Amino acid sequence: MTNASTRTLKSVLSLALLAACGPEAAPNIAGTIAANHTANFSLWSEPVSLGSTINSSFNDQQAALSKDGLSLYFGSNRPGTPGPGPNDIWVSHRDCLECPWGTPANLGSPVNTPHNDAAPAPSRDGHWLFFLSNRPGSASSDIWVAWRENVHDDFGWETPVNLGSGVNAAGFEGGPSYFENDDVGVPQLYFNRNAAPVGTGGDIYVSEQAADGSFGPAVLVAELSSLSSDQRPSVAHNGLDIYFHSDRPGSSSNDIWVSTRESVLAPWSSPTKLGPPINATVAEQFPFIVSHGGTEWLYFTRNVAIPPAVDFDLFVSTRMREGKKD
Repeated sequence: MTNASTRTLKSVLSLALLAACGPEAAPNIAGTIAANHTANFSLWSEPVSLGSTINSSFNDQQAALSKDGLSLYFGSNRPGTPGPGPNDIWVSHRDCLECPWGTPANLGSPVNTPHNDAAPAPSRDGHWLFFLSNRPGSASSDIWVAWRENVHDDFGWETPVNLGSGVNAAGFEGGPSYFENDDVGVPQLYFNRNAAPVGTGGDIYVSEQAADGSFGPAVLVAELSSLSSDQRPSVAHNGLDIYFHSDRPGSSSNDIWVSTRESVLAPWSSPTKLGPPINATVAEQFPFIVSHGGTEWLYFTRNVAIPPAVDFDLFVSTRMREGKKD
């Protein structure tokens, strides 16, 4: 094992131990979170393309933001992606929330390989980057994680580590979403698993991180899964909303769906389709929810080509808590 891999694994263990030593779940806190979330939001705004600096004539998809909103990670098969793998992870930076995005750069080694590396999902503390890869050491497509010491260094990621058999099985695993909350008690990883190759189905699972840093056996989230393909869950920071895409009945193609719960200890509600202006007559998928104060942003991927052609671009929609000026 390399020094970088060793430091990464030690960091995983440290994070898990800190989480394990946290306060026990307090139902009154969970209830407070739920009550605070009952305030109404405005409707989602008309989605806006992230523009030609981010979007290309190639497939740009699976956007995810850092906690400060200044780094945008996404998967793309644009030129600059080496080897036969269809995708690499790219990053764009901006100097402020109102500033334009800079020219995207390939994350390079050790995160990217000549294989397929995609679906980036940073942890909220900025030290972790979860993603999917079919690099050597993967059963099919597995979920991996990389660590960085400096949360402001977009290129400081150390050698990724496979999350192991609790998360990764013989099929396809992707769409990771790492969720931490004191009321839950332990960090959780939501993701999608396909027993068969991707594109032939998929369900949503959750795995809890143990005190030694490993992830336990993944459990099917039955209320979010269907006989159709349910992919790329994204959990809101408060843990009360989860977004994902699905081609279940009621979808025009792949559409974005949402489920809510009354507290982080409650089961998820029956999912509902977002509808317009988020979902149109083409494919919308790979949602990523971001919140700050009274504002929420929903980043997602839309097919801007005329089907059956495919050209994925990145879009964002905004909504605000009513009565809140941002």
